[in-house]
Amino acid sequence: MSSVRVQELTKSFTVKYKQAGLAGSLRSLFAPQTEEKVAVQPLDFTIEQGEVLAFLGPNGAGKSTTIKMLTGILHPTSGSAEVLGFNPWQERQKLAFHVGSVFGQKSQLWYHLPPVDTFELMARIYEIPRGEFLKRRDQLVERFELGPYLNTTVRKLSLGERMRCEIAAALLHRPQIVFLDEPTIGLDVVVKQKIRDLIREMNREEGTTLFLTSHDAGDVEQLCKRVIVINHGQVILDDSVSNMKREFLTHKTIHLKLAELPQPIALPGVTVVKQKGTGMKLSVDTALTSIETVLSFIVTHYKLVDVTIEDPSMEEIITHIYERTGKGGV
Repeated sequence: MSSVRVQELTKSFTVKYKQAGLAGSLRSLFAPQTEEKVAVQPLDFTIEQGEVLAFLGPNGAGKSTTIKMLTGILHPTSGSAEVLGFNPWQERQKLAFHVGSVFGQKSQLWYHLPPVDTFELMARIYEIPRGEFLKRRDQLVERFELGPYLNTTVRKLSLGERMRCEIAAALLHRPQIVFLDEPTIGLDVVVKQKIRDLIREMNREEGTTLFLTSHDAGDVEQLCKRVIVINHGQVILDDSVSNMKREFLTHKTIHLKLAELPQPIALPGVTVVKQKGTGMKLSVDTALTSIETVLSFIVTHYKLVDVTIEDPSMEEIITHIYERTGKGGV
């Protein structure tokens, strides 16, 4: 069964532009010049119930515009879409009872109130019966470990604590599909992993369809099975994450802090990018040598103080996709 079905979906905006000079400014004021800006070119894709999809692209690629059309906030210029059998922009109110959303840069929690008060408000918005709401709230509080700060005002919570409350709030009404927009942005490594574990558990236990956008390659690797990459409003890749990892996620960066001056590393695909004192930066081609092999070698041959592993940025990955597919530049 399909959760989302998109056919020939497009969106254009009429944009005013300012003309140069005083005379141009006056003309812009009384006879403004406009042009059509295409945000989304014809899109076609289907998402199955329970699927976890990564919807990726650089800033300005059309991701947010697409999400706004799928949630009914924007009307498309042309084309059609169904989300859970509803037309999003014609049946937005009905659809709202079946979808949830989590935005890393925009909170749905009331800033000066504790999360428990927002949960009460959400229960009334979604018309959740009292007994069912209390049972669901307590279940989410236990699963997301929210007890210690459930009654703390949101403005006093850390970003990681707030994001856990955001996800819980989005799940109160048991949505069938959740749109996750940069859910781990700005979080440290430990908290990122906690959020990813919670998202993965939500999908596994409740069969929730997840529509994820992220600039963090780690989110895509750990959470998703399928990836759609768009740029300039059009799809440039629709493939499994396993294929994407094999073809485009073949390099990682390792930052080392050692207890003593390092000796040269002789492993296939491992290049020393930078070395200063006991610090070292390595580039690893994982198609030649796995990260596990490199770390095992380092632990065996060096006295390690600290280590950090970085994925390539999403911009780098998309550039590689362009180079491989021959669909232009970013």
